[in-house]
Amino acid sequence: MLKTRVITALVLLFLFLAALFWLSPRAWAGFAGVLLLPAAWEWAKLIKLGRIGCGLYVVLVAAACASLSGCAQGNALPGDSGAHIALYLVASLFWMIVVPLWLWRAWLPRARWLAALTGLVVLVPTWLALVELRDLGPPLLLLLMSVAWISDTAAYFAGRRFGRHKLAPSISPGKTWEGVGGAMLAVSAYAALWSYAWQPYFPQLLKSMRFGAFGALLFLWLLTALGIYGDLFESALKRRAGVKDSGALLPGHGGVLDRIDALTAVLPFAALVYLL
Repeated sequence: MLKTRVITALVLLFLFLAALFWLSPRAWAGFAGVLLLPAAWEWAKLIKLGRIGCGLYVVLVAAACASLSGCAQGNALPGDSGAHIALYLVASLFWMIVVPLWLWRAWLPRARWLAALTGLVVLVPTWLALVELRDLGPPLLLLLMSVAWISDTAAYFAGRRFGRHKLAPSISPGKTWEGVGGAMLAVSAYAALWSYAWQPYFPQLLKSMRFGAFGALLFLWLLTALGIYGDLFESALKRRAGVKDSGALLPGHGGVLDRIDALTAVLPFAALVYLL
């Protein structure tokens, strides 16, 4: 199982990096869509839509992304930038306020229309952020995505080695507060490295506030916390649906949604900060 997981991860990383640095902006937007559409199918399955409903939901997500595609490729009309910021703001508030409240109250949307709308709030801003952050520079997008990857990896190993206190036992029994501490510690080291080596990729908004290294630390800590909420929210959906993984597309890793759950919370907020 571990061997399959590692091989799949290496193949996915190679394909992702090749696409990130070599594809044209329009081709990258299509590649990002290819990543998101299986996740849309998996979301539809988690909220118990039928096969036809799942297909229609994928079409809906694709149409929403396509409607934003021209704007994301530099063909924006006056006001489109503001609309994008508004979309990122809605997604950020969803992850900062709505999701913590839902998880605290052990509540998830049961009405299918609300669950489907929630999926749009989760998936569409993620696609747009993948496109627009990459337009700001492939290294920047890679640096931001690495926050979620580093956090997840550190939380896993710290939790296995030191985990004693459950973070959310009714949602994800394997996650611990010690894992969260390990994630924060690893991201702190990453923030220090970013401040030292990659200052040009730090948000201009925070540069203007002269927060320096401390600002980088707070920014990446917040991204880490959002990523944890993204992971927990998808875990709650899977638990309610009675499944271990969102899908079986990726050998050893489950579904696409399992791999991007943290990124759906991290990237829209990061895009909001960079576009303000």
